[in-house]
Amino acid sequence: MWGLTGTIATQHSEDAQFAQSRLWHWIKRVDDACNRFRPDSEISRINAHPGRTYEVSDTLALCLDAAVRSAHLSEGLCDPTTLVALRAMGYDRDFNELANNIVQLSPSEPTPGIDAIDFDQDARLLTLDDGCELDLGASAKALVADLVARELRERGGVVVEIGGDVALHGPGPDGPWAVGVSDRLHLTGKEPRISLNTGGIATSSMTARTWRAAGRTLHHIVDPRTGACAEGPFATATVSAESCVTANAFATASLLWGEDAGYHIAQAGWSGRLVRHDGSVDFVGGWPEEKVPA
Repeated sequence: MWGLTGTIATQHSEDAQFAQSRLWHWIKRVDDACNRFRPDSEISRINAHPGRTYEVSDTLALCLDAAVRSAHLSEGLCDPTTLVALRAMGYDRDFNELANNIVQLSPSEPTPGIDAIDFDQDARLLTLDDGCELDLGASAKALVADLVARELRERGGVVVEIGGDVALHGPGPDGPWAVGVSDRLHLTGKEPRISLNTGGIATSSMTARTWRAAGRTLHHIVDPRTGACAEGPFATATVSAESCVTANAFATASLLWGEDAGYHIAQAGWSGRLVRHDGSVDFVGGWPEEKVPA
């Protein structure tokens, strides 16, 4: 789904079927609400008519809340208003189609930011300023992982992973869950692993989703201050936090904070693994000991 693979596992085998049913339940609800590549999705209908006020569904309200929260946590750098900027970079179709099409670029400009979103959480009323269009993909994916893990936690341990975004509650069948850490979508089995019981882990990377246009390589991490691809000392950032939504916000922002990324992660009380373009790794805030499989 969404061009991604995923994982779900439970401490008790008898919970596996229920866990999968809840995973697909939330994937469908979020896809109906937030898939910008579907013209019939709720977000596509709203993006097509800025300035109108909409009463949004419960699901879209959850996703909007997660997106706005992520923006606040990241000082506006994990920005849900990047859709116009992504289209300007050629990301105007499903990612799998980019490699087989000629991509046209448009000039970049700063994104509108969350000040362009008027959202009344209690009334579920949403109005977008002119020029503002939403892409909730990153935070919504992390939210699905959190929601499923939250629903399963009273039954025992569970781990949910969607495209590298991980939510955990409780132990696995044999103790803490072993989570592989990678900056690639395709794993080799040799990635370092960390052990965790509860919380969230998310990875953002300039290397995982890339395409070519105008003789250069582009990626999907947008700097909202410019509307162009993020640039900085780190190619990949992985953050461990209290939830997957929070971890995702800090991982995305870490690629934009530059050398200050470690400071922001540690000040918030989280831990991180920051990989520089030359492959060297900075560990932040008590990142768990890594083990490399034999």
